[in-house]
Amino acid sequence: MMLNLSSLNPQQRQAVETLHGPLLILAGAGTGKTRVITFRIANLIEQGTAPGQVLGVTFTNKAARQMRERVRDLTPRRARRANRPGSSPAAPDSEPTLCTFHSLCARILRQHIGKLGYKPNFVIYDESDQLGAVRRILGRIVSQGQKADAGAVLSALSRSRNAGERPALCGDAAVRALAEHVRPQYESALRACNAVDFDDLILLTLRLFQEHPQALHACRAQYRHVLVDEYQDTNAAQFKLLYALTREHRNLCVVGDDDQSIYGWRGAEISNLLDLEKYFAEVKVVKLERNYRSTNTILRAANAVIQRNARRRPKGLWSDKGSGASIALWTFAHEEEEARAVVEQIQYAAYARRVAWQDQAILFRTNAQSRPLETALRQAGVRYRLIGGQSFFDRREVRDFLAYLKTFLNPEDDASLLRIANVPARGLSDATLERLLAASQQRQCPVFTAMTNPAVTAAFAAKTRRSLEALVEFIRRTRGLLEAPGPGPEPRPLAAWAQRFLDESGYLEELRRSEANLETAENRLRNLKELVETLDGPQPVALPPRARLENFLEDVTLDTERETEQDEPGQAVTLITMHSCKGLEFPHVTIVGMEDGLLPHARAKEEGTLEEERRLFYVAITRAMQTLTISHCAARRKYGQLTPCHPSPFLMDLPPELVERAEDRAKQPVSVEAAKSGFDAVRAAAG
Repeated sequence: MMLNLSSLNPQQRQAVETLHGPLLILAGAGTGKTRVITFRIANLIEQGTAPGQVLGVTFTNKAARQMRERVRDLTPRRARRANRPGSSPAAPDSEPTLCTFHSLCARILRQHIGKLGYKPNFVIYDESDQLGAVRRILGRIVSQGQKADAGAVLSALSRSRNAGERPALCGDAAVRALAEHVRPQYESALRACNAVDFDDLILLTLRLFQEHPQALHACRAQYRHVLVDEYQDTNAAQFKLLYALTREHRNLCVVGDDDQSIYGWRGAEISNLLDLEKYFAEVKVVKLERNYRSTNTILRAANAVIQRNARRRPKGLWSDKGSGASIALWTFAHEEEEARAVVEQIQYAAYARRVAWQDQAILFRTNAQSRPLETALRQAGVRYRLIGGQSFFDRREVRDFLAYLKTFLNPEDDASLLRIANVPARGLSDATLERLLAASQQRQCPVFTAMTNPAVTAAFAAKTRRSLEALVEFIRRTRGLLEAPGPGPEPRPLAAWAQRFLDESGYLEELRRSEANLETAENRLRNLKELVETLDGPQPVALPPRARLENFLEDVTLDTERETEQDEPGQAVTLITMHSCKGLEFPHVTIVGMEDGLLPHARAKEEGTLEEERRLFYVAITRAMQTLTISHCAARRKYGQLTPCHPSPFLMDLPPELVERAEDRAKQPVSVEAAKSGFDAVRAAAG
């Protein structure tokens, strides 16, 4: 059966039919790049290339699987012999090799790593293994009393190793220096365990090609056509690998968009795409500019924003979907008002216009911005899923705080008590807590009861007994304060009570000491402060503190249960960071927090990455299919205080004729409640 190319537009077809020599496909957002890649692979096979001589490389296993499935649908059965990950390179008559950079290199190294002095059964370290190795080294070389963030050191180490001859200058200079000091010991530690990490998979393959040219020649002979997806995200080491494989036969096809290069902080080199002619002077460039996703209003806005970047290959997106709605621009007093209004908009769209929950997404620059949004969604009873960030209610400091609250309400809650018993450190080791748990099981009583039983505590050392007595007394005293009358006629505020026990427990000071990264510590403290402030509302003030606390914890618990008991999977609003949204699309998108210091981020000016921040905004805009709403705040809470904010300078790039300012929420024609009532009535009438 002949491959049918009639469904492709002229530019897509040109890219699919260009089979030999270097080719750069500039694929703008929503222009059908995956379709072009899979059709091009199928066309190579249709025109006589042995399937096993085609190599397609991408960045995630999911993308590789999707590419593999689409190619199978397009190619004849004779090209479908299994080519499983981890096997030896494919025979000429098998399937194309469609995989990630790392799985390709792992496959090559399983065959040849003995030449580098490793055993073929090498172990691949995951991030947890890597962090453990870095922590052990830091424990030996960092002076007592000094702090070192193992995660930051590992990130800097990875960027440095992948940068090749180009220096990796992102991040703190002291962390970079420490990473360089750690590097030889880290590499030696892995070698001693016959282990490699993900960076090694590529770096060792490059070393193999340099020291053993016969291995490189074998791979070149095997892979006569190389295609690369998301090429703008490649780093220096990955480019060297691609160049080594293709410099002789020149059959390299790369698909990417410099305007969507947003991972420079991870080592991605936009110059790999912008300067491709330095290595392949004869490269043919095909631009895909017809967008199949968005309205022209959205695309015109995106084009206007990205055209301000100096380092880019010119292109302009367009579509045949008409102009569409104007872009709504909102201004709010602070992030809580912003969150409430955004959630009201989402509810109104769902109830009045029958917009599916999963068709609506909220995008933001930093993980910390999810807190007021999650709170507003929970209070409104709207299901959501969080992508690209940790849920506010799953963060360690938040879970610790909730465990404290549950313990004060009910000391017989063993799980909560055991979580906070030694947080902050009180001299109660894991072994001590295990013995207490065993004693409670033996006596069939709660752990708290075991803690107060002299027959149980007598078995512990005097110092441990004193620690247990102090913890029991702290819990009892704090419980008593919860029930104590307030200074005036009104019940005691929960926020003041919570702030007092956090101060007395030493938890806040422990957070400051335990986090090597000052910014991380400040974020955790800010999260706690904001959570404490939510304890007193929105609930009837006349309720006793204990009842209000019970209601608060019940709401948190029930909201968590709602998320896991969805009647229809996917019936949820999406909360997503801008870095995680690339490759996704949503009919209705709201971008929040468009303020100077958030986007562009405050660090961007220091690190010279303003163009990447503008690309991030471009990516966020082009996720929207039908409607786009953008909001910013006049002030935002920082350390519990409202701090004035300025609109993002990127907003000035939006053409005024495309933007409709919607700052007066009172003009909303129908309330959310009325819309919901009408929706419920229609649904009931439909049975």
